[in-house]
Order: sequence, then C-alpha cells, then structure tokens
Amino acid sequence: MTSLFDPLQVGAMHLANRLVMAPLTRNRAPGAMPTALMARYYAQRANPVTGAGLIVTEATAISHQGQGYSDVPGIWSAEQVSAWRLTTDAVHAAGGKIVMQLWHVGRVSHSQLQPGGQAPVAPSAITAKTKTVLIHDGVPAFFPTSEPRALRLDEIPGIVQDYAHAAANAIEAGFDGVEVHAANGYLIDQFLRRNANQRTDGYGGPIENRARLLAEVMQAIATRIGGDKTGLRISPVTPANDAFDDAPQPLFEHVARLLGQIKGKDGKGLAFVHVIEGATGMARDYTQGDQPFDYAALQAAYRQAGGTGAWMVNNGLTLPLAEAALQNGADLVCFGRAFIANPDLTRRLREGAPLNDVVRATLYGGGAQGYTDYPALNS
Repeated sequence: MTSLFDPLQVGAMHLANRLVMAPLTRNRAPGAMPTALMARYYAQRANPVTGAGLIVTEATAISHQGQGYSDVPGIWSAEQVSAWRLTTDAVHAAGGKIVMQLWHVGRVSHSQLQPGGQAPVAPSAITAKTKTVLIHDGVPAFFPTSEPRALRLDEIPGIVQDYAHAAANAIEAGFDGVEVHAANGYLIDQFLRRNANQRTDGYGGPIENRARLLAEVMQAIATRIGGDKTGLRISPVTPANDAFDDAPQPLFEHVARLLGQIKGKDGKGLAFVHVIEGATGMARDYTQGDQPFDYAALQAAYRQAGGTGAWMVNNGLTLPLAEAALQNGADLVCFGRAFIANPDLTRRLREGAPLNDVVRATLYGGGAQGYTDYPALNS
C-alpha cells in the first residue's frame, strides 16, 4: 500500500514524501515584499524528514492589479525576485522543495489596493458578495470588496502574459516550479463560473469559452518554464468568494481534459493538479462515495486526455483521511492549518505525536508570534 511517507517524482521534482504544505495567506509581506521572517517560516517546514515533501507558497500576486489583500507578496518586480531568494535558498538549504502559487484575485479586491485607486477587474462588472482584508496601523480588518469593472477583450492577452512573466520570475527567484491559483473564486475561477462570468464574447457563454482563459494561461506558463514545473489548483464545488456554477461536473471535466492536453516546449505535461475536494473546511468522506460531485470522473478525464501529473487533494484532511485519499487514487495530500502550527507535521504524523493547536488570533498579519514560534518536538 502507498504510504504518506513514500517518495515520489512530481514533474521535475523528486519529493521525499507525499505530504504537501498548502498555500496559506498570512499577510506578513508589507509593500508586497517577501521578508527574512517569511524565509524562516518556510524553512522551518522544509526538512524532508520532519516536514513537507513539497511546500506551496502563500498566494502571490502576479501584478499590482492582481492584489486583493493587504500585505500579501508579489512576484512582478526585480526587487521581489531578489527578496524571494532568501526563501528559496533557505528551503533548499533545509533539503526541501518549494513552488510558488501565482495569484490574480480579479474582483476579490478593494480599490485601496489597486494601482491609482482604480476599480478591480473581473470577467463582468458584478460585485463579489465577500470581503477582503485591509491592514491599517498593523491591525487587520475585513471590508466588503469594491465594485469591479469588466476586462476589455484587448486586455486579456496582457493578463495571460502577466502570468507567464510571473512564472519566469518565480523560476529566476529559485523556485522549483509554480502552481496557478484557479480556485476559490479568484480571477480564473471567476471566468469559469456562470454567476461571475456573463460575457458574450469568446470568453463567456459556453463552457469552452469560459475555460479559455485558464487554458491560455496554463499553456503560456508551460511554454515559458516547462510543463514539468507547472501545476494548478481548482475547487469544483467550493463556494468561496461568491463563486458558483449550476453545472460544475461538466465544467470541471472539460477543464480536466484541457489540463491533460497541456504540454511545454519539451513535450512534458503538467507536474500536478491540485483539487480542493468539497466545500472549504468540510473534509470529503471517502467512505461515502463521490456524491454530489464525482471526483473520480474528474481524475479519469484528466488521465484519458493524456495527463500524467501527480493528483493532489486537499481540504480538512486528517491522518486517516489522508491515508484513505492515497488509497482512492491521490498521489499527494495537502495539509494547511496543521502545517501552520506544526513545522514538523510529518514527523508527528509518523510517530503518532500530538499536534499543536492553531492560534487563530495570529493567522493574519503581525510578526513572529503565531508564525515562526510554534514548537517542534524536542525543541
């Protein structure tokens, strides 16, 4: 039987185990600049014996326009590339692997965070019924999102190129690859969903049109940095940030088939597909089948289309659920808050040791408290 602690080749990366640290927004990058404290945080979780086989960074904005929350990092400038090298050097020195999650929030933003105080952009001018985080005087608070404007057709190629440029910057910064954030109601997911996308041009209407931006972004990145360094994250039924669709099964099976066909210049397909199973915070029960969404059909569609990347699953996993996920066809399992509070999570799971609890008050913003001060075993 496959174990969580078995090694695996994932695209261009050899991973020491099957446990992945999920992307986790922590709002500790003032001015969109990664810091030395962030490098310490990731390095603490990078040891391949005690920590994650693979780390996915917090969501990182591909452009100033792509920002949606205060104090989240970016990857569009040379200064950001240089600053991120502190993190990649520290992770690699610890023996770990790390990929950057690339992010454009679309309409889940506030005009205070946008260039020149402009309106956020979206597939259609429909305000998201959700909130974002703004930090004033060091104190985070939730605010309703601003009304967006619809992207013009001639602006969309620039968005695609922003993704490709950000991916190239990530590789220059020393990352082992990238994960495109196409989940949780952000820009690419907004284009996929009927409630957010009411366009009448080639990016709206039928499933094929709504999935076009995702396909163009993934192909542009795979061409730029290689398919074996490229992955993405999707959330078929998670209603996060006011994103929903009345027919997610055919929509995401089409997406899966597209992903199976993506190849880089070297002919290599995607490194991995990362699927949030179920609604955020509600773990999938592997004993109850796949209703109301058939995840097995999603993976089958990807494989039948030629996809060979690792299949990663995520959402409220415990040790028993993670083991069940591997026996149900997953290659990698992703833990979020457990890795926040337990830098040595893999060791704790292997040894059956108790887990530290997350301190919710320090999840967003602040400094080392609740960030780099969680104890490891025997520390």
